[in-house]
Amino acid sequence: MGVSNKITAVLNFIAILCSIPIIASGIWLASKPDNECIHWLRWPIVFIGILILLVSLAGFVGAYWNRQGLLAFYLFCMAILISLLLIVLVLTFVITRPGGAYDVPGRAYKEYRLAGFSSWLRDHVTNSANWGKIRNCLAESNFCFQLSQDYISADQFFAAHISPLQSGCCKPPTICGYQYVNPTMWINPVNPLVDLDCSIWNNDPNQLCYGCDSCKAGLLGNLRKEWRRTNVILIVAVVVLIWVYLIACSAFKNAQTEDLFRRYKQGWV
Repeated sequence: MGVSNKITAVLNFIAILCSIPIIASGIWLASKPDNECIHWLRWPIVFIGILILLVSLAGFVGAYWNRQGLLAFYLFCMAILISLLLIVLVLTFVITRPGGAYDVPGRAYKEYRLAGFSSWLRDHVTNSANWGKIRNCLAESNFCFQLSQDYISADQFFAAHISPLQSGCCKPPTICGYQYVNPTMWINPVNPLVDLDCSIWNNDPNQLCYGCDSCKAGLLGNLRKEWRRTNVILIVAVVVLIWVYLIACSAFKNAQTEDLFRRYKQGWV
């Protein structure tokens, strides 16, 4: 095995290592309650990570056993996968840039306005065609029930940094003026007409505020928060993969030159 092929094999091993955090971040995203309820958002990162792993393995085999055709296939596929990962990064950054969060006096957690998020995200996640299924899925999960296990008094709850999904779906908006009984039970609103969500709130554990715009906004807030965290890992992985790819291209060219020189020398011998 030539020096260039040895370098390419090492680089592909690094690419294999890069695929692991990509797959892990995708699995982490897929395990979240909100992503479990939005099926088309669950697996793209995992799928891309697995493809990078398989293509890197093909490149490693091609470099180790000097299979030039397999190396060319690796370089072609890796260019596509890196481009695809860059597109995902740019799209997620653009559609998650608006936040929709606002501070509430006397509360450690934030609340969320649906209008504060990107129109694309609102249209594709919270439209009438999708929200019914998402709402039922959220109601079947236990992220609201967990609040009652973690917080007892009103002071504890108001000082808690709960998730956007819990803030939007598990309690009524603060502006309604409901009195706290426990994290998922509120009574006697002071301003029941100030917001449409105030009249939608229901203490039934299967209803709560799952039909509220605040719940839709909380879901988008959760998606934004999770994808922003994942993007940090993806950015690091993409930078390393681009670096590996550029060096691998150079090594591939050198390997072809070495192969031609070897054939030429053998011809003279």
